[in-house]
Amino acid sequence: LTTMGESSIDPTISAADTTAQQDSLFSMTDVFLISLITGLFTYWFFFRKKKEEVPDLPKMQSVAAPVRDSSFIEKMKKTGRNIVVFYGSQTGTAEEFANRLSKDAHRYGLRGMAADPEEYDLSDLSRLSEIDKSLAVFCMATYGEGDPTDNAQDFYDWLQEADADLSGLRFAVFGLGNKTYEHFNAMGKYVDKRLEELGAQRIFELGLGDDDGNLEEDFITWREQFWPAVCEHFGVEATGEESSIRQYELVVHTDVNMNKVYTGEMGRLKSYENQKPPFDAKNPFLAQVTENRKLNEGGERHLMHLELDISNSKIRYESGDHVAVYPANDSSLVNQIGEILGTDLDTIMSLNNLDEESNKKHPFPCPTSYRTALTYYLDITNPPRTNVLYELAQYASDAGEQERLRKMASSAAEGKVLYLSWVVEARRNILAILQDMPSLRPPIDHLCELLPRLQARYYSIASSSKVHPNSIHICAVTVEYETKTGRLNKGVATNWLKSKVPDQNGSSSLVPMYVRKSQFRLPFKPSTPVIMIGPGTGIAPFIGFIQERAWLKQQGKEVGETVLYYGCRHEREDYLYREELARFQKEGVLTQLNVAFSRDQAEKVYVQHLLKKNKENVWKLVNEGMAHIYVCGDARNMARDVQNTFYEIVSEFGNMSQPQAVDYVKKLMTKGRYSLDVWS
Repeated sequence: LTTMGESSIDPTISAADTTAQQDSLFSMTDVFLISLITGLFTYWFFFRKKKEEVPDLPKMQSVAAPVRDSSFIEKMKKTGRNIVVFYGSQTGTAEEFANRLSKDAHRYGLRGMAADPEEYDLSDLSRLSEIDKSLAVFCMATYGEGDPTDNAQDFYDWLQEADADLSGLRFAVFGLGNKTYEHFNAMGKYVDKRLEELGAQRIFELGLGDDDGNLEEDFITWREQFWPAVCEHFGVEATGEESSIRQYELVVHTDVNMNKVYTGEMGRLKSYENQKPPFDAKNPFLAQVTENRKLNEGGERHLMHLELDISNSKIRYESGDHVAVYPANDSSLVNQIGEILGTDLDTIMSLNNLDEESNKKHPFPCPTSYRTALTYYLDITNPPRTNVLYELAQYASDAGEQERLRKMASSAAEGKVLYLSWVVEARRNILAILQDMPSLRPPIDHLCELLPRLQARYYSIASSSKVHPNSIHICAVTVEYETKTGRLNKGVATNWLKSKVPDQNGSSSLVPMYVRKSQFRLPFKPSTPVIMIGPGTGIAPFIGFIQERAWLKQQGKEVGETVLYYGCRHEREDYLYREELARFQKEGVLTQLNVAFSRDQAEKVYVQHLLKKNKENVWKLVNEGMAHIYVCGDARNMARDVQNTFYEIVSEFGNMSQPQAVDYVKKLMTKGRYSLDVWS
């Protein structure tokens, strides 16, 4: 429009100029009036052009965003569904549970669909009553410090602002959380409460799954009571159909253009060969590993520092953010699965959704090879969930093995105990199950359909972008342990990262990654004191924090006290970043360095013991200095013990009762002065 406007205006101006030159006898008033009229005419002409173009815009919009894509109601009506299961999922588990519930529906003469709330307009919930025997189920995971998952953020925002009348809506909620975190199942609880406030009718009680315990058992227990409640509410009965129903059909490609085959990309085909920003979960950046060094000097473990080159990626990060990496499964595990199932892993295939209306056309990028799927797309190292065992049971030719699988997949108490001991506690992955059940030989395509997706792994960034704008640093420990069956299980991502050796050319040092923003941030004012508590690899974000405080000091800024409480097992074995920390202390950036060596003496010493030892100084920094507190590392024990220590310090020096001290610390959290970056 601007270009058109400019080309229309130019001739008019030149005509006015010519007139002024020809008749120089005109007074200044005449020139002014002519200019004014010309200007008004030009403005009208330009404005009129804009007006003419407006009617085309809605047409363009309607093509780009068809109504049917955002209306789950229309989709349900069109496909004869009456149950919709929305999922808020960060690692794929909530999505998996939603798929299982939607699949269950057919056993009760109902039809379900799993739905990503990010893809639909959730204000349509008020219209769900237009469908007979309709029900909305929400499988909602809680992420971070009581936050919604990325795909449920818009739904959460809508719920907070909504003034909708949901009186015709029937619903149920199952939450996925972890009791080691402060805000256990906050998202599930909020959705359940808020839907009721908006007038919706709860037809079954809120389920609270605990990933610190046995999330699978929590889900099964809730599910086995949920369906009878649905039957009672709608007056329906189980049809008795317990048969396995395939969601995808196999298509083998014998004559295929290899340029059309996925080789590990997460979204766009050939995205690893032709990289285009912006980079995110569906479009990761291939970063070159420029450094990979062992941090510890002794001991059985392997602690490492990696540096990823993000030059020319346009990726920006802040100290405290997380880097997500997409790992690959160990090729020996993949090969063993192929051998056991007698499959040519290089067969090119697609798994196509039998439900043509589904937004999810394939369980993972297709077409691809079985080798690629088992290496980059599927989780083959975690113990499989009970639904996988149930579906696989039909392929066990030995009656005893088939019965054992069905029992573990059942809701019977005996079956739950067997699943817990034989699968979960023994850490049997799918390969171990196939090895220990010689008659179980499922078709590889059905196995690929059932296995969950391999998820990205998140690490706290161990660098500051002020100091390292083109590089992201990771601090990690390789996971390796022996199971009860005598097998050696290895952590997928850490062992894969360990193998990433810097090299000038070749893919052996490339890591698919993206940055996930965090709330774990340094105070806005550099003069504010900080108390950082991070034993083990929990030191990672604090290396970034200290680098940034050093940089700020170099810029002439007034930097407040920077206090670190760090812990490791032995001073001479696993004291991470010893030289760097000593240098920061010498330069006066790190004003206090308190290190607990837990196993260098008879009695174990941890970070919380050092906090107690320095309690007077800690209280002074918090109470008078308005210090910000940061805790990073293990959620189950360390973070809880540190928090309890703060309760004690606040109670003693603030002259408060225990409940008052707890309330004081909770208020620090609310104000952003007590931040956690923890994992279990």
